[in-house]
Amino acid sequence: HRPIPRLVATVAGEVVAWAAVAPVSTRPIYSGVAEISLYVAKQARGQGVGTALLAEFVRESEAAGIWTLQTSVFLENEASLRLLERAGFRVVGRRERIAQLDGRWRDTLLLERRSEVTE
Repeated sequence: HRPIPRLVATVAGEVVAWAAVAPVSTRPIYSGVAEISLYVAKQARGQGVGTALLAEFVRESEAAGIWTLQTSVFLENEASLRLLERAGFRVVGRRERIAQLDGRWRDTLLLERRSEVTE
């Protein structure tokens, strides 16, 4: 088992963003693969908070031995897609009707970021 990085960003003592990972499998061969969740509060968006938090999160994840980070994003969430792509994530697939939001089945894009140790 690897340590599970979790980070928060605060402004004036208030949490405005957080990032955490969850393992994708209990099988040892996937011990370095994790799913990232990232949230930035509306009032902190567009100020570089997400960019800084994600960059630090990637560093800490790699230091913890995580070699692949993956996440799913709704197709229309262009801001998240741009943020992730700038951090080295790439789209590797589309998952159809995988999530339900407001009573509607939604597609998501699956993105991943590989550590340099996999190259």
